[in-house]
Amino acid sequence: MAEDIYSIKVKRGSEEVPLSQFKGKALLIVNTASQCGFTPQYKGLQETYVKYKDQGLEVLAFPCNQFGEQEPGGDSEIKLFCERTFQTTFPIFSKIEVNGPNTDPLYEHLKSKSSGFLGLKNIKWNFTKFLVDKNGKVIKRYAPMTKPEDIQADIEKIL
Repeated sequence: MAEDIYSIKVKRGSEEVPLSQFKGKALLIVNTASQCGFTPQYKGLQETYVKYKDQGLEVLAFPCNQFGEQEPGGDSEIKLFCERTFQTTFPIFSKIEVNGPNTDPLYEHLKSKSSGFLGLKNIKWNFTKFLVDKNGKVIKRYAPMTKPEDIQADIEKIL
């Protein structure tokens, strides 16, 4: 498992993106889906991103099809849906798995640093959120029903 978040690389299309490029930024990392009851949270994620990006916040979305197969599309289809429907401008990475034997290294790291309800490690559903401070430390994990706007006070504390 990765020692720190900055040693991890993630995919965005055919490009490999080192998370080290986000050093010094606060991160809100979210596993997303386009056909979920929580999909309207993309709007709140975009509003939060716009409100805090100049202060050093990055929102990183990772589509995932592991929960009710609510993200069946391909990477370009997902990105287009988000841009057209919610006018997203934050990075939407390639589809990943957040649980099981093919868990993406980023989510292995996040889950190891912040467990969920009752200390459980697995991601329970789409739109689970992790807040990471500017030093790469996982500060808090939020349940899917926690709206992005309800996280803003915590974001302000670390900016």
